Amino acid sequence: MSSGFGPVAGPDTQVRVAAERRQEQLTKPIGALGRLERLGNWVAACQGVCPPKQFERARVVVFAGDHGVARHGVSAYPSEVTAQMVANFLGGGAAVNTLAAIAGATVRVADISVDADTDAHVSAHKVRRSSGSIDREDALSADEVEAALAAGRAIADEEIDAGADLLIAGDMGIGNTTPATVLIATLTDTEPVAAVGRGTGVDDAGWARKVAAIRNAMRRARPVVKDPVELLRVAAGADFAAMAGFLAQAATRRTPVILDGVVVTAAAMVAEDLAEGAKAWWLAGHRSTEPAHSLALTHLGLDPLLELDMRLGEGSGALTALPILRSAVATLTNMSTFAEAGVSTADEAPTPADAPLDLRK
Repeated sequence: MSSGFGPVAGPDTQVRVAAERRQEQLTKPIGALGRLERLGNWVAACQGVCPPKQFERARVVVFAGDHGVARHGVSAYPSEVTAQMVANFLGGGAAVNTLAAIAGATVRVADISVDADTDAHVSAHKVRRSSGSIDREDALSADEVEAALAAGRAIADEEIDAGADLLIAGDMGIGNTTPATVLIATLTDTEPVAAVGRGTGVDDAGWARKVAAIRNAMRRARPVVKDPVELLRVAAGADFAAMAGFLAQAATRRTPVILDGVVVTAAAMVAEDLAEGAKAWWLAGHRSTEPAHSLALTHLGLDPLLELDMRLGEGSGALTALPILRSAVATLTNMSTFAEAGVSTADEAPTPADAPLDLRK
Protein backbone atom coordinates (compact mmCIF):
# COMPACT_ATOMS: atom_id res chain seq x y z
CA MET A 1 0.00 0.00 0.00
CA SER A 2 1.48 3.37 -1.03
CA SER A 3 1.75 6.27 1.41
CA GLY A 4 2.40 9.00 -1.13
CA PHE A 5 5.67 9.97 0.57
CA GLY A 6 9.14 9.68 -0.88
CA PRO A 7 12.76 10.12 0.25
CA VAL A 8 13.52 13.38 2.06
CA ALA A 9 16.61 15.53 1.53
CA GLY A 10 18.41 16.54 4.71
CA PRO A 11 19.13 19.97 6.16
CA ASP A 12 21.53 22.27 4.29
CA THR A 13 25.09 20.96 4.72
CA GLN A 14 26.73 24.15 3.47
CA VAL A 15 24.88 26.22 6.05
CA ARG A 16 25.86 23.72 8.73
CA VAL A 17 29.52 24.26 7.79
CA ALA A 18 29.01 28.03 7.94
CA ALA A 19 27.51 27.64 11.41
CA GLU A 20 30.46 25.52 12.54
CA ARG A 21 32.84 28.23 11.33
CA ARG A 22 30.84 30.92 13.12
CA GLN A 23 31.04 28.89 16.34
CA GLU A 24 34.82 29.07 16.04
CA GLN A 25 34.69 32.89 15.91
CA LEU A 26 32.42 33.43 18.91
CA THR A 27 33.87 34.71 22.18
CA LYS A 28 34.50 31.34 23.81
CA PRO A 29 36.97 28.51 23.44
CA ILE A 30 36.09 26.25 20.52
CA GLY A 31 33.64 23.59 21.66
CA ALA A 32 33.15 25.16 25.10
CA LEU A 33 29.36 25.10 24.79
CA GLY A 34 29.38 21.41 24.01
CA ARG A 35 26.20 20.03 22.52
CA LEU A 36 24.59 23.47 22.44
CA GLU A 37 26.93 24.25 19.56
CA ARG A 38 25.85 21.19 17.58
CA LEU A 39 22.20 21.96 18.24
CA GLY A 40 22.61 25.51 17.00
CA ASN A 41 24.36 24.26 13.88
CA TRP A 42 21.49 21.83 13.26
CA VAL A 43 18.88 24.57 13.54
CA ALA A 44 20.86 26.77 11.14
CA ALA A 45 21.04 23.90 8.65
CA CYS A 46 17.30 23.26 9.01
CA GLN A 47 16.50 26.93 8.44
CA GLY A 48 19.04 27.27 5.63
CA VAL A 49 20.50 30.44 7.13
CA CYS A 50 23.39 31.33 9.43
CA PRO A 51 23.08 32.71 12.00
CA PRO A 52 19.71 31.05 12.61
CA LYS A 53 16.54 32.84 13.69
CA GLN A 54 14.94 32.31 17.07
CA PHE A 55 11.73 30.29 16.84
CA GLU A 56 8.75 32.62 16.51
CA ARG A 57 5.92 30.08 16.25
CA ALA A 58 6.73 26.82 17.98
CA ARG A 59 3.62 24.69 17.81
CA VAL A 60 2.56 21.54 19.66
CA VAL A 61 -0.03 19.24 18.13
CA VAL A 62 -1.47 16.68 20.54
CA PHE A 63 -2.89 13.71 18.61
CA ALA A 64 -5.69 12.12 20.62
CA GLY A 65 -7.11 8.65 20.05
CA ASP A 66 -8.51 5.68 21.88
CA HIS A 67 -7.56 2.04 21.46
CA GLY A 68 -9.77 -1.00 21.78
CA VAL A 69 -7.04 -2.90 23.60
CA ALA A 70 -7.52 -0.57 26.57
CA ARG A 71 -10.77 -2.41 27.34
CA HIS A 72 -8.77 -5.53 28.20
CA GLY A 73 -6.94 -4.38 31.31
CA VAL A 74 -3.67 -3.04 29.89
CA SER A 75 -3.98 0.43 31.46
CA ALA A 76 -4.47 1.80 34.94
CA TYR A 77 -7.07 4.28 33.65
CA PRO A 78 -10.39 3.85 31.80
CA SER A 79 -10.76 4.98 28.18
CA GLU A 80 -13.09 7.81 29.23
CA VAL A 81 -10.04 9.71 30.45
CA THR A 82 -8.97 10.43 26.86
CA ALA A 83 -11.98 12.62 26.13
CA GLN A 84 -11.75 14.18 29.58
CA MET A 85 -8.13 15.11 28.97
CA VAL A 86 -8.97 16.61 25.57
CA ALA A 87 -11.33 18.94 27.44
CA ASN A 88 -8.56 19.65 29.95
CA PHE A 89 -6.16 20.58 27.13
CA LEU A 90 -8.74 22.94 25.68
CA GLY A 91 -9.25 24.48 29.11
CA GLY A 92 -5.52 25.06 29.55
CA GLY A 93 -5.21 22.87 32.63
CA ALA A 94 -2.84 20.11 31.51
CA ALA A 95 0.93 19.74 31.79
CA VAL A 96 1.31 20.42 28.07
CA ASN A 97 -0.38 23.81 28.48
CA THR A 98 1.80 24.81 31.42
CA LEU A 99 5.04 23.68 29.80
CA ALA A 100 4.14 25.28 26.46
CA ALA A 101 3.62 28.64 28.18
CA ILE A 102 7.09 28.45 29.75
CA ALA A 103 8.74 27.30 26.52
CA GLY A 104 7.11 29.88 24.27
CA ALA A 105 4.91 27.49 22.31
CA THR A 106 1.22 27.13 21.61
CA VAL A 107 -0.95 24.01 21.70
CA ARG A 108 -3.37 22.45 19.24
CA VAL A 109 -5.40 19.33 19.96
CA ALA A 110 -6.47 16.99 17.14
CA ASP A 111 -9.08 14.32 17.85
CA ILE A 112 -8.18 11.55 15.42
CA SER A 113 -9.96 8.62 17.06
CA VAL A 114 -11.30 9.53 20.49
CA ASP A 115 -14.15 7.23 21.53
CA ALA A 116 -16.45 10.20 22.21
CA ASP A 117 -17.74 13.33 20.56
CA THR A 118 -15.46 16.36 20.91
CA ASP A 119 -15.59 20.00 19.86
CA ALA A 120 -15.96 20.48 16.10
CA HIS A 121 -12.70 22.40 15.71
CA VAL A 122 -10.84 19.58 17.48
CA SER A 123 -12.44 16.78 15.48
CA ALA A 124 -12.10 18.29 11.99
CA HIS A 125 -9.77 15.44 10.98
CA LYS A 126 -11.42 12.65 12.98
CA VAL A 127 -11.16 9.24 11.31
CA ARG A 128 -13.25 7.04 13.62
CA ARG A 129 -14.18 6.43 17.24
CA SER A 130 -11.44 4.27 18.77
CA SER A 131 -9.09 2.04 16.82
CA GLY A 132 -9.57 -1.72 16.93
CA SER A 133 -8.18 -3.99 19.64
CA ILE A 134 -4.93 -4.95 17.94
CA ASP A 135 -4.39 -8.15 19.92
CA ARG A 136 -7.38 -9.71 18.12
CA GLU A 137 -8.36 -7.50 15.17
CA ASP A 138 -6.97 -4.94 12.77
CA ALA A 139 -6.71 -1.41 14.12
CA LEU A 140 -8.11 0.17 10.95
CA SER A 141 -9.55 -0.53 7.54
CA ALA A 142 -7.59 0.28 4.39
CA ASP A 143 -9.61 3.46 3.84
CA GLU A 144 -9.18 4.53 7.46
CA VAL A 145 -5.40 4.23 7.49
CA GLU A 146 -5.20 6.31 4.32
CA ALA A 147 -7.53 8.90 5.88
CA ALA A 148 -5.41 9.03 9.04
CA LEU A 149 -2.16 9.48 7.11
CA ALA A 150 -3.82 12.22 5.07
CA ALA A 151 -5.06 13.87 8.28
CA GLY A 152 -1.54 14.02 9.72
CA ARG A 153 -0.18 15.36 6.47
CA ALA A 154 -2.90 18.02 6.29
CA ILE A 155 -2.33 19.09 9.90
CA ALA A 156 1.40 19.55 9.23
CA ASP A 157 0.60 21.61 6.14
CA GLU A 158 -1.93 23.72 8.04
CA GLU A 159 0.54 24.54 10.79
CA ILE A 160 3.49 25.23 8.49
CA ASP A 161 1.36 27.34 6.15
CA ALA A 162 0.24 29.32 9.20
CA GLY A 163 3.87 30.10 10.05
CA ALA A 164 5.02 27.32 12.37
CA ASP A 165 8.83 27.19 12.35
CA LEU A 166 9.16 24.34 14.86
CA LEU A 167 6.73 21.48 15.46
CA ILE A 168 6.22 19.12 18.37
CA ALA A 169 4.01 16.04 18.19
CA GLY A 170 2.29 15.04 21.41
CA ASP A 171 -0.08 12.19 22.20
CA MET A 172 -3.09 11.44 24.37
CA GLY A 173 -4.83 8.11 24.48
CA ILE A 174 -5.44 5.59 27.22
CA GLY A 175 -3.79 2.33 26.23
CA ASN A 176 -1.57 3.89 23.55
CA THR A 177 1.70 2.59 24.98
CA THR A 178 0.52 -0.90 23.98
CA PRO A 179 0.46 -0.25 20.20
CA ALA A 180 3.59 1.88 20.60
CA THR A 181 5.41 -1.08 22.11
CA VAL A 182 4.02 -3.41 19.43
CA LEU A 183 5.44 -1.17 16.70
CA ILE A 184 8.83 -0.76 18.37
CA ALA A 185 9.29 -4.39 19.41
CA THR A 186 8.23 -5.60 15.96
CA LEU A 187 10.50 -3.21 14.08
CA THR A 188 13.48 -3.96 16.35
CA ASP A 189 12.75 -7.70 16.67
CA THR A 190 12.62 -7.48 20.47
CA GLU A 191 10.85 -9.88 22.81
CA PRO A 192 7.80 -8.27 24.48
CA VAL A 193 9.06 -8.80 28.05
CA ALA A 194 12.14 -6.72 27.23
CA ALA A 195 10.11 -3.86 25.79
CA VAL A 196 6.99 -3.59 27.93
CA GLY A 197 6.81 -0.84 30.55
CA ARG A 198 4.21 0.22 33.08
CA GLY A 199 2.54 2.82 30.86
CA THR A 200 0.17 4.81 33.06
CA GLY A 201 1.20 2.71 36.05
CA VAL A 202 -0.36 -0.76 35.76
CA ASP A 203 0.23 -3.28 38.53
CA ASP A 204 1.89 -6.66 38.02
CA ALA A 205 -1.30 -8.32 36.82
CA GLY A 206 -1.92 -5.49 34.38
CA TRP A 207 1.66 -5.71 33.16
CA ALA A 208 1.20 -9.43 32.47
CA ARG A 209 -2.00 -8.73 30.53
CA LYS A 210 -0.16 -6.04 28.59
CA VAL A 211 2.68 -8.43 27.69
CA ALA A 212 0.17 -11.01 26.46
CA ALA A 213 -1.72 -8.45 24.38
CA ILE A 214 1.52 -7.16 22.84
CA ARG A 215 2.70 -10.68 22.04
CA ASN A 216 -0.59 -11.45 20.29
CA ALA A 217 -0.50 -8.16 18.38
CA MET A 218 3.11 -8.75 17.33
CA ARG A 219 2.12 -12.13 15.94
CA ARG A 220 -0.39 -10.31 13.73
CA ALA A 221 2.09 -7.53 12.87
CA ARG A 222 5.08 -9.59 11.75
CA PRO A 223 3.70 -10.55 8.31
CA VAL A 224 3.36 -6.84 7.38
CA VAL A 225 6.50 -5.49 9.07
CA LYS A 226 8.04 -4.49 5.71
CA ASP A 227 5.00 -2.42 4.69
CA PRO A 228 4.72 0.69 6.93
CA VAL A 229 1.16 1.54 5.89
CA GLU A 230 -0.06 -2.00 6.49
CA LEU A 231 1.78 -2.08 9.80
CA LEU A 232 -0.09 1.04 10.92
CA ARG A 233 -3.37 -0.44 9.72
CA VAL A 234 -2.97 -3.82 11.37
CA ALA A 235 -1.12 -3.07 14.59
CA ALA A 236 -1.22 0.63 15.47
CA GLY A 237 -4.22 2.94 15.11
CA ALA A 238 -5.54 6.11 13.59
CA ASP A 239 -3.64 8.42 15.95
CA PHE A 240 -0.35 6.65 15.16
CA ALA A 241 -0.98 6.87 11.42
CA ALA A 242 -1.79 10.57 11.74
CA MET A 243 1.38 11.19 13.77
CA ALA A 244 3.45 9.30 11.20
CA GLY A 245 1.95 11.35 8.38
CA PHE A 246 2.53 14.55 10.35
CA LEU A 247 6.19 13.75 11.03
CA ALA A 248 6.91 12.65 7.47
CA GLN A 249 5.25 15.75 6.04
CA ALA A 250 7.07 18.10 8.43
CA ALA A 251 10.37 16.71 7.15
CA THR A 252 9.16 16.94 3.55
CA ARG A 253 8.35 20.60 4.24
CA ARG A 254 11.83 21.13 5.77
CA THR A 255 10.49 21.99 9.23
CA PRO A 256 12.32 20.79 12.35
CA VAL A 257 10.50 18.68 14.93
CA ILE A 258 11.18 17.80 18.57
CA LEU A 259 10.01 14.27 19.28
CA ASP A 260 8.40 13.43 22.60
CA GLY A 261 8.21 10.03 24.28
CA VAL A 262 7.58 6.40 23.41
CA VAL A 263 4.28 6.90 21.54
CA VAL A 264 5.52 9.68 19.26
CA THR A 265 8.86 7.95 18.69
CA ALA A 266 7.08 4.73 17.71
CA ALA A 267 5.18 6.71 15.09
CA ALA A 268 8.47 8.31 14.05
CA MET A 269 9.99 4.90 13.31
CA VAL A 270 7.19 4.23 10.86
CA ALA A 271 7.44 7.77 9.45
CA GLU A 272 11.12 7.17 8.67
CA ASP A 273 10.10 4.06 6.73
CA LEU A 274 7.45 6.11 4.89
CA ALA A 275 9.82 8.97 4.04
CA GLU A 276 13.44 7.83 4.18
CA GLY A 277 15.71 10.52 5.56
CA ALA A 278 12.99 12.27 7.57
CA LYS A 279 14.80 11.61 10.85
CA ALA A 280 17.44 14.19 9.94
CA TRP A 281 14.78 16.82 10.70
CA TRP A 282 13.97 15.46 14.16
CA LEU A 283 15.48 16.00 17.59
CA ALA A 284 14.74 13.64 20.48
CA GLY A 285 13.55 15.79 23.36
CA HIS A 286 13.97 13.25 26.13
CA ARG A 287 14.24 9.59 27.08
CA SER A 288 11.18 8.29 28.89
CA THR A 289 11.12 5.50 31.47
CA GLU A 290 9.40 3.15 29.00
CA PRO A 291 11.95 0.47 27.94
CA ALA A 292 10.68 0.56 24.36
CA HIS A 293 11.57 4.23 24.04
CA SER A 294 15.29 3.52 24.34
CA LEU A 295 14.93 0.80 21.70
CA ALA A 296 13.24 3.27 19.35
CA LEU A 297 15.82 6.01 19.92
CA THR A 298 18.64 3.58 19.22
CA HIS A 299 16.89 2.36 16.07
CA LEU A 300 16.59 5.94 14.81
CA GLY A 301 20.09 6.93 15.92
CA LEU A 302 18.77 9.84 18.00
CA ASP A 303 20.43 11.04 21.20
CA PRO A 304 17.88 12.54 23.62
CA LEU A 305 18.49 15.92 25.21
CA LEU A 306 17.02 15.08 28.62
CA GLU A 307 16.60 12.12 30.96
CA LEU A 308 14.21 13.19 33.69
CA ASP A 309 12.29 9.94 34.27
CA MET A 310 9.24 11.39 32.52
CA ARG A 311 6.48 9.20 31.04
CA LEU A 312 3.52 11.52 30.63
CA GLY A 313 3.31 12.06 26.88
CA GLU A 314 1.28 15.05 25.63
CA GLY A 315 4.50 16.57 24.26
CA SER A 316 5.71 17.28 27.80
CA GLY A 317 9.26 15.97 27.39
CA ALA A 318 9.76 17.75 24.08
CA LEU A 319 8.50 21.02 25.57
CA THR A 320 10.85 20.67 28.52
CA ALA A 321 13.72 20.39 26.02
CA LEU A 322 12.61 23.36 23.88
CA PRO A 323 14.27 26.05 26.05
CA ILE A 324 17.59 24.24 25.57
CA LEU A 325 17.14 24.41 21.80
CA ARG A 326 16.26 28.10 22.10
CA SER A 327 19.48 28.61 24.08
CA ALA A 328 21.45 26.94 21.30
CA VAL A 329 19.95 29.33 18.75
CA ALA A 330 20.52 32.36 20.98
CA THR A 331 24.19 31.65 21.59
CA LEU A 332 24.96 31.06 17.92
CA THR A 333 23.02 34.13 16.83
CA ASN A 334 23.51 36.71 19.57
CA MET A 335 27.02 36.19 20.90
CA SER A 336 29.72 38.54 19.62
CA THR A 337 32.62 37.29 17.57
CA PHE A 338 36.17 37.91 18.75
CA ALA A 339 36.51 40.65 16.13
CA GLU A 340 33.27 42.37 17.11
CA ALA A 341 34.14 42.35 20.82
CA GLY A 342 37.80 43.23 20.39
CA VAL A 343 38.81 40.10 22.28
CA SER A 344 42.07 38.36 21.45
CA THR A 345 41.86 34.86 20.05
CA ALA A 346 43.93 31.89 21.13
CA ASP A 347 46.13 32.44 18.06
CA GLU A 348 46.98 35.91 19.34
CA ALA A 349 48.13 34.77 22.79
CA PRO A 350 51.83 35.47 23.45
CA THR A 351 54.20 32.54 23.05
CA PRO A 352 56.58 31.79 25.94
CA ALA A 353 59.42 33.46 24.06
CA ASP A 354 57.34 36.59 23.51
CA ALA A 355 55.94 36.73 27.02
CA PRO A 356 57.04 39.80 29.03
CA LEU A 357 59.60 39.25 31.81
CA ASP A 358 58.37 39.51 35.37
CA LEU A 359 60.93 41.93 36.85
CA ARG A 360 59.64 41.30 40.37
CA LYS A 361 61.36 37.92 40.48
